[in-house]
Amino acid sequence: MGLLYQQGYFRQQIDRDGNQQAFYPYNDPGQLPIMPLRQSNGEWLRMEIALPGYTVWLRAWQVKVGRRKLYLLDSNDPANLPVHRGLTSELYGGGPELRLKQELALGIGGWRLLEALGLNPEVCHLNEGHAAFALLERARSFKDKTGVPFDAALAATRAGNVFTTHTAVAAGFDRFAPELISRYLGRYATEKLGISHRELFALGRQNPDDMHEPFNMAYLAMRGSGAVNAVSRLHGQVSRDLFSPLFRRWPINEAPVTHVTNGIHVPTWESSAADELWAEACGQGRWLGNTETLAAKIEAIPDVRLWELRTTGRTVLVEDVRTRLSRQLTASGYEPELVERARHVLDPNVLTLGFARRFATYKRPNLLLHDPDRFARLLTDSRRPVQLIIAGKAHPADGAGQELVQQWIQFIKRYHLLPHAVFMSDYDMRLAQRLVRGVDLWINTPRRPWEASGTSGMKVLVNGGLNLSELDGWWAEAYSPAVGWALGDGREHGDDPAWDAHEADQLYNLLEQHVIPEFYTRDANGVSTSWVARMRASMARLTPQFCTNRTVREYTHNYYLPAAQRYHARAADRGAGGVEIVRWKRELAEKWGSIRFGELHVSTAENAHTFQAQVYLNALDPAMVRVELFANTLDGVTPIRIEMKTLRKLAGAAGGYAYGATIDSARPASDYTPRIIPRWSDAAVPLEADYILWQR
Repeated sequence: MGLLYQQGYFRQQIDRDGNQQAFYPYNDPGQLPIMPLRQSNGEWLRMEIALPGYTVWLRAWQVKVGRRKLYLLDSNDPANLPVHRGLTSELYGGGPELRLKQELALGIGGWRLLEALGLNPEVCHLNEGHAAFALLERARSFKDKTGVPFDAALAATRAGNVFTTHTAVAAGFDRFAPELISRYLGRYATEKLGISHRELFALGRQNPDDMHEPFNMAYLAMRGSGAVNAVSRLHGQVSRDLFSPLFRRWPINEAPVTHVTNGIHVPTWESSAADELWAEACGQGRWLGNTETLAAKIEAIPDVRLWELRTTGRTVLVEDVRTRLSRQLTASGYEPELVERARHVLDPNVLTLGFARRFATYKRPNLLLHDPDRFARLLTDSRRPVQLIIAGKAHPADGAGQELVQQWIQFIKRYHLLPHAVFMSDYDMRLAQRLVRGVDLWINTPRRPWEASGTSGMKVLVNGGLNLSELDGWWAEAYSPAVGWALGDGREHGDDPAWDAHEADQLYNLLEQHVIPEFYTRDANGVSTSWVARMRASMARLTPQFCTNRTVREYTHNYYLPAAQRYHARAADRGAGGVEIVRWKRELAEKWGSIRFGELHVSTAENAHTFQAQVYLNALDPAMVRVELFANTLDGVTPIRIEMKTLRKLAGAAGGYAYGATIDSARPASDYTPRIIPRWSDAAVPLEADYILWQR
């Protein structure tokens, strides 16, 4: 489910001075492979959403993607006022108010479209917090159908919601001013959801009582979902830190965010030559099922065959770049002589580097330009030349990013590098396909840990391309010396210019001392056996791991199936499970403040520690809590949690109990701390209840 942006993102053209020009051509839906969704009477299926003082109609479209259907909504309906027809015109366009309207259209309008189509999904998977209003609309619909209050409806439906966060910095979360939320969602909250403004804001704030705190869409997504995940192992750690303010008394590593590392749809990105080679080795249906057997088959491919794959990919890329670049320079008004030169740039036998991504400062797209003289010498070395193809767009409102684009254009001009380095304008999926199929080495230089996952480097794997990347995102878990090269030390250094300089020097050294010599060291057949060995290892080990086969399997088994089961359990009997969860949470809220620890007794004998803790639950039912021993592990990731069992009631104390546990004495007893946390049969703790009491 998504929005149909009539103008998409933007089209990029670089002028003669290196300035980025942004254009917004209209995408005529009649010329796109999409079709209107029709009602049984032939009328166009349209969704209605109420905004302050007016109604917006959203037209529904359908796209067939293989065996799946993608549904899109757009506001360019003649029934809308002209000012509202452009609501879905641009991706990332306009200010916060337009973005809020788009997210209301996507979330509320999107869920209504699913229901209008008779689709009743058990699991709703949110890609980032932009669609989080769908969780409110899903709960609203459940409330109306069952008659339960909104809080019970949300408790029931959240079990079937999965939230994937892609953001690596808190500033990346969509946040809206309180007055905007009140204006656009105030009546919806009171009239449709049946909740107060304060209850609405509590879903999107860290502190519900802070009337000035913005409404955070990621917080809403987390509070409306039964499971939350990041998109790489490292990003999981980063995300737990970002969301830890919502779980202040819990250790950061227990913030309820897991991870599923992204993967790419291999058939979309493999070249025809790569498809032929993989088919020879692994069969035509290799990406349709289990990929675990592919590695051994790729390992058996002869060196010459792999080297031919690289040569073919590089040759096709060079020919394509020449054609595109000549058109690009013609459109920018360059002299015919330069346009003619563009038809002969690059060399299909030269080591080819690729760098293409969004131009933002945290991605450090100009790290290679830290020492321009040194880099220019590297590119123009007569004995072992190197060529670079670079592409990327800066957001039209990002002046710093546009300046980075301009620096590359000026660098190529100043050092007369056109035969060796080209900047391809209007970076899009089609250009990305050409690049990842043809480059020998993909370079990525983000400032760790701001690359949540980064999938561009995954796309070269199937084509025999290698990676030289910062130890960030997916590369932090994929890298080994056998499959590519790593930049950085695996630690965070902020935006320290001195560290940027250090890593730039490291990047030059890797290229000069390792990458280039390895590529140009050949055997009697003209094959770089060392390079091919690295190719083979990269293709065999990484391609099956970082593809959608593995990613979708992990989502299905670890998220979708459990979420569907929990949703059915809570939704049964008109939401009785949701009502029970609300009752449990209310009782926790009323009685948690009265519970406390008493004496703690620890003894050690025969290689075991024995803990006995006195706990006073007062009026709280013991079945609603779990008493456990907690200890951090050396890696700080997965803590030790040992449940303490009820030993006996304490004499003369209402709600007083003795809990005990015996554990191995391999670690000192002082490493363990008793604590009390909530417990319910199918509740996600601390996601749904963040109460915790530590023994002091």
